[in-house]
Amino acid sequence: MASSRRFSIFVSFLLLSFLPDLTSAVPRKLFSLVQQQPLILKYHNGPLLKGNITLNLVWYGNFSPIQRSILFDFLQSLNSHTHMPHSVSSWWQTIQKYKGVSCTLAVGNQILDQDYSLGKLLKSSDIVSLASKSKHQRNEINVVFTATDVGVEGFCMSRCGTHGSTQSKWAYAWVGNSETQCPGQCAWPFHQPIYGPQTPPLVSPNGDVGIDGMVINLATVLAGTVTNPFNNGYFQGSANAPLEAVTACTGIFGRGAYAGYPGEVLVDGTTGASYNAVGVDGRKYLLPAMWDPQTSTCKTLV
Repeated sequence: MASSRRFSIFVSFLLLSFLPDLTSAVPRKLFSLVQQQPLILKYHNGPLLKGNITLNLVWYGNFSPIQRSILFDFLQSLNSHTHMPHSVSSWWQTIQKYKGVSCTLAVGNQILDQDYSLGKLLKSSDIVSLASKSKHQRNEINVVFTATDVGVEGFCMSRCGTHGSTQSKWAYAWVGNSETQCPGQCAWPFHQPIYGPQTPPLVSPNGDVGIDGMVINLATVLAGTVTNPFNNGYFQGSANAPLEAVTACTGIFGRGAYAGYPGEVLVDGTTGASYNAVGVDGRKYLLPAMWDPQTSTCKTLV
């Protein structure tokens, strides 16, 4: 049996219940006067992923070559060691601050399942089965991507992606393309949210709302997999519904973020696209904040 941790990237639904009515005449500056409690992710003394980690990819359903290249380039960018000021690799370097975590990621095997071998409605157990198609060892993460026309148990209702582990102690992750099913929940801020303040969506940096949303969710589950692979690593709260490295900072992409507003990010002067990170070949991405164990705060690239 596999264990899994779930997350929702939809910030408004998560945060609005904790904030005063934003339509009231309370000046926004008053929110900054509230003393915030420190955000602490406790280490629960379990094994973490470290060293050279191989990412084996399973593409389930139809992904265009361009779509696959966007996600592949993001993964390649995590350890590109570029010295650009807002690089994908600098975002990943925050992971190295977690005690016991020191790893590099590299893409290994890739499997294309364009014939929908398990159908178009998948259970959680099917995700594990798909992840099992590739070899699975302790120093590997098998990542399953599902296309826009694939429904997955819990997708859009309670999760946009998952990471987990099996009894034989190998890790897996899954992220779905939400463009036609729930972009307001799993591709925010590139689509208007289904609840909360209806601010204009940002322009996605690669011109594909679903795939750019997948990048956000992929970044989230990878950070969680490395820092909490077997449900006894770094997290806050219940082990059944933990806040992890990125889910503890849901909805934050730049300075000044609040419920329904992703924060100040960079804007491409030509396309108008919003981003905060640059990867290989100059490809742009919008990456979520990550909890920094040295400062106990949510760290953004911009």
